[in-house]
Amino acid sequence: MKPIRNIVIVGGGTAGWMAAAALSRLKEGNDLAITLIESEEIGTVGVGEATIPPFVEFNQLLGIDEREMMSATQASFKLGIQFMNWGKQGDSYIHPFGAYGYPIDGVGFHQHWHRARAEADRRPIQAFNLETMAAYFGKFSRTEDFRGQDLPPVNYAYHIDATRYARFLRALSEKRGVVRSEGKVVDVTLDGESGHVASVTKSDGTVIAGDLFVDCSGFRGLLIEQALETGYEDWRHLLPCDRAVALPCLREDGSPPAPFTRATAHSAGWQWCVPLQHRNGNGHVYCSAFMQDDEAHDILVGNLAGKPQADPNFLRFVTGRRKKFWNRNVVALGLAAGFMEPLESTSIHLINTGVNKLIALLSLAGITQVQEDAFNRFTAKEYVRIRDFLVLHYNATTRDDSEFWNHVRTMKVPDSLVEKVELFRLNGQIFREEDELFTETSWAAVMMGQGITMQGHNPMADRIPAADLKKEFDEIERSVRFAVDRMPTHHDYLKRYCPAPEQAAVAA
Repeated sequence: MKPIRNIVIVGGGTAGWMAAAALSRLKEGNDLAITLIESEEIGTVGVGEATIPPFVEFNQLLGIDEREMMSATQASFKLGIQFMNWGKQGDSYIHPFGAYGYPIDGVGFHQHWHRARAEADRRPIQAFNLETMAAYFGKFSRTEDFRGQDLPPVNYAYHIDATRYARFLRALSEKRGVVRSEGKVVDVTLDGESGHVASVTKSDGTVIAGDLFVDCSGFRGLLIEQALETGYEDWRHLLPCDRAVALPCLREDGSPPAPFTRATAHSAGWQWCVPLQHRNGNGHVYCSAFMQDDEAHDILVGNLAGKPQADPNFLRFVTGRRKKFWNRNVVALGLAAGFMEPLESTSIHLINTGVNKLIALLSLAGITQVQEDAFNRFTAKEYVRIRDFLVLHYNATTRDDSEFWNHVRTMKVPDSLVEKVELFRLNGQIFREEDELFTETSWAAVMMGQGITMQGHNPMADRIPAADLKKEFDEIERSVRFAVDRMPTHHDYLKRYCPAPEQAAVAA
């Protein structure tokens, strides 16, 4: 084994600087050099602006001050995702970050809710979820704001300007000893004996050697694919959207930033709206087999809250993943590792978990096959679980108004997803497999939100006397109402807690 003394990150952007910031923690107490190579001439995709709750923990582990980060990235809070027109046109539901109620007598809340509905309790399940109700009313607070009160926790994430976030992490990383090297990588040298990457060469002739390389070079996969020819697993038969057009805009209607992401389904894909403090991030994900670029752009522009702030950024991608994420001494993160459309805000999350797994498995004594195999096995399972959840959104629909929706509604889906849906339909059972990302509430929210109904429930839910169950429900609903009533508006919370520089100047 060759000791790891030099780590080289190829590519900046969100993935590169997240990796750099996290790995910089290894420098303390270790003889370790970390170099990040990026070029100002190569643009970044920079549209992944919505996150999910584990990202909050990632920033905490880096020792980042939440207020400072949110102000610098003009961020807002996020309580969940609103889906519009997915089950059928006119439908709307929120996939919340927090749970519906809480398990009662060891049985999931949605099981008891189904029983209560059968006994004429007409309250929607959303009434028992704090994040959903706060989102509907445009409210926000953190759990700390209710310290000392017996109220449900507030689970949240952020909407961030990804470009500003990368800039923020760059400053943090360089302060901690990461060296940034400007320039394009034009050549990769492999070790003739091991096949490992030995060094990369920049356009100015500079050679940078390394023991471990982290490929954050985007879709092209400069190291993982172009140099090591790792191979790619194409998932377009399950997630057929292969294009996107991104376009930021102002909020000229005067509306405050909503505390949730919006995903609106159109005739051959869907549109995202990510509300930051200073603007909205927007994009239209679509399938080129059913829609042309011009039409996709026109639909996006026709559904903006204000004037575009930039030229449209057209992206082409192939949904899927590398056949290996860790190959020899190269670990791929971000778009270099694979891509699944940002329907559930998992792009930045997969960078996050990739970095976490790398640090957990890394030994500075050297690289072994067992590390590589474990990283690939864990990451592959994670990708598949997320993939199935995204496929559910497309397949669980009654829409028949376009060829695209007829295609995704009738396509063959993985047996693992079929089983999940059928078990839920039978008696509401949802099994989380191998600590998968999406919770029982996540699966229930999407399935119920898109018209998959429970035909029955777990018979264990019938053990509790009806009066006792009603008392539990009443208490949960009161707690949710109490908390939401006392929350400030999301807009007011941002102004007080983490105003972006432009907004702070105006307020002054």
